[in-house]
Amino acid sequence: MFTGIIEELGTIKEIPSAGGSGVISIAASKVLEGTKIGDSIAVNGICLTVTGLSPDGFTADVMPETVRRTSLSILKRGSYVNLERAMAADGRFGGHIVSGHIDGTGTIKELKKEKNATWVTVSAPGHILRLIVEKGSIAIDGISLTVAGVDDTSFKVSVIPHTSAETTLTLKKAGDPVNLETDIVGKYVEKLLGTAYIKQDDKPASGGLTMEMLEGLL
Repeated sequence: MFTGIIEELGTIKEIPSAGGSGVISIAASKVLEGTKIGDSIAVNGICLTVTGLSPDGFTADVMPETVRRTSLSILKRGSYVNLERAMAADGRFGGHIVSGHIDGTGTIKELKKEKNATWVTVSAPGHILRLIVEKGSIAIDGISLTVAGVDDTSFKVSVIPHTSAETTLTLKKAGDPVNLETDIVGKYVEKLLGTAYIKQDDKPASGGLTMEMLEGLL
């Protein structure tokens, strides 16, 4: 489990070509402290298992499903990535519950400065937007952020200077894809109520909360 509080920016050293599966190699320093082979590190919000360690970085295996679900395919040698080690049992919970299991990708729609903040608007498919609520939490490329607004096609967050300086978010430009992970609590609530969306066409699945269901709980 992660918290969405980025510890450092790593740099891609090697990555499979054309977005294929294989081994990814990342230059890093802080996240190597106390890390062992088999531990988890979130890379742009993607939970990856450390398979190799060196004095200046680590390696991890990337499978086809990970490539399909995320924006890994756009990374290349020299790209910056957000890194976070799995939360320690005695650590502070500074962000929100982040599993590192990406729901899908969104697309940067706009970045706009407002005094010391930067507004970031992200378009996303309906099955993801359904689980995003105003003042709720969202992980964008592994960064824990508060949703400032959401509509039928997109949502927006306001980014403080510290987050801008310590993550890749404001290095993005309109049209860039980002990894999205919605609040895990909302997913379970949706599943239990039987209101989940069919991912392929963003239409509601059959079922849902009914009077019969409520009466059965009495």
